[in-house]
Amino acid sequence: MSPTFSALKNRNYRLYAAGGVVSNTGTWMQRVAQDWLVLQLSHHNGVALGITTGLQFLPMLVLAPFAGTVADRYPKRNVLLVTQTWMATMGVILGVLDLTGVVQVWHVYLLALMFGLGASFDAPARQSFVIEMVGREDLTNAVGLNSASFNLGRVVGPSLAGFLIVLVGTAPVFLINAASFLAVIFALTRMRVADLTPVPRAPRGPGQIREGARYLWGRPDLMLILVIVFFVGTFGLNFQMTSALMATQVFHKGAGEYGVLGSVLAVGSLSGALLAARRARPRLRLVVGGALVFGVIEILAGLMPSYFSFMSLLIPLGLAQMTMLNSANSTMQLAVDPVMRGRVMALYMAVLGGGTPIGAPIIGGLAQAFGARWGLLAGGIISATAALVAGVVLARRQGVVLRDELHDALPAWLPHGRTDPDLEVAVEQAGERVQQA
Repeated sequence: MSPTFSALKNRNYRLYAAGGVVSNTGTWMQRVAQDWLVLQLSHHNGVALGITTGLQFLPMLVLAPFAGTVADRYPKRNVLLVTQTWMATMGVILGVLDLTGVVQVWHVYLLALMFGLGASFDAPARQSFVIEMVGREDLTNAVGLNSASFNLGRVVGPSLAGFLIVLVGTAPVFLINAASFLAVIFALTRMRVADLTPVPRAPRGPGQIREGARYLWGRPDLMLILVIVFFVGTFGLNFQMTSALMATQVFHKGAGEYGVLGSVLAVGSLSGALLAARRARPRLRLVVGGALVFGVIEILAGLMPSYFSFMSLLIPLGLAQMTMLNSANSTMQLAVDPVMRGRVMALYMAVLGGGTPIGAPIIGGLAQAFGARWGLLAGGIISATAALVAGVVLARRQGVVLRDELHDALPAWLPHGRTDPDLEVAVEQAGERVQQA
């Protein structure tokens, strides 16, 4: 089997991946339909769109420590069955409200929050469940394939949603997404539980959340990733909002053209995911370098003069985004103690998506006040700056081993000369942990 698809030799993962393609397509259809519905109900208000996005990610920010503890304490497959059913129910409710013509902006706000509640518990269980299906050897490949599945849905979903919105409206799109969760539920119920790799469970008792936070704080190599992911996720990854505003306000396009933008971005992300699936192991330099390249391209996208020139930059933008995210995800999972994996991945997902309630309204407000282009310009500037600052400051102050990981990519940024002996010991120990992982 090709190294790009080596994880698919595992039966449980094949079922999971197939269900994921269906569900991811439905999820992206709903994202486009939800944004379009909010734009219609709010008369194309960027702040309202930002609030909707922020509310959907707010539970992840608030509940991440609890969700991670649940993922470490209970069978992750069972947790996923509950969360997938919850999110399907939210899709049905929104679809019915829209279909009956009674839907209002506050309904969308509330259901986005409720959907985010399910997603906050789903994300750490889903992320940390992958290694139980495929083992350490195929984890990097499986993470890349998961991203490929997510972005394959992103290629098909937005365009299909745009077509359906024009043809029949937004309500059927929400109902289709609700039905798509059944594919994952079916896959989970058909798995061979005996083939899953057993992992230690977190003990019951107080202090589990604090223990996870202390563990992560003591790992400067992982803190480097979290700092970069926070700024990029909070301010840079708001494409469902910024693309909608660019399509409608700058280029004066409709739902179909907006859906195409999401699909084109997904082509780049899909390419980045497939390239990540071929890598033997993740590298910190790809996290830092990917974030920097992502920020620069996002700035350029915000300056493009036409719809088609803007569209042309979405492919490299998606590739840079996925290079960074896949490297960050795989590094986090491989480098942690298995009993801590759920809590660490919950904090990772909270940092990645939980900052959106802060960043999305800010970016939406900037776009509303100064023009849609500033949503992209601000996100790109902050993302690129975060990559530069995190690469330099954390390398100096926390002893993250970047000599091998970053020197080739960013030689001019790294400190040279004498170092403190104690810092050298810390660097060496951090490096050994990364290499052993």
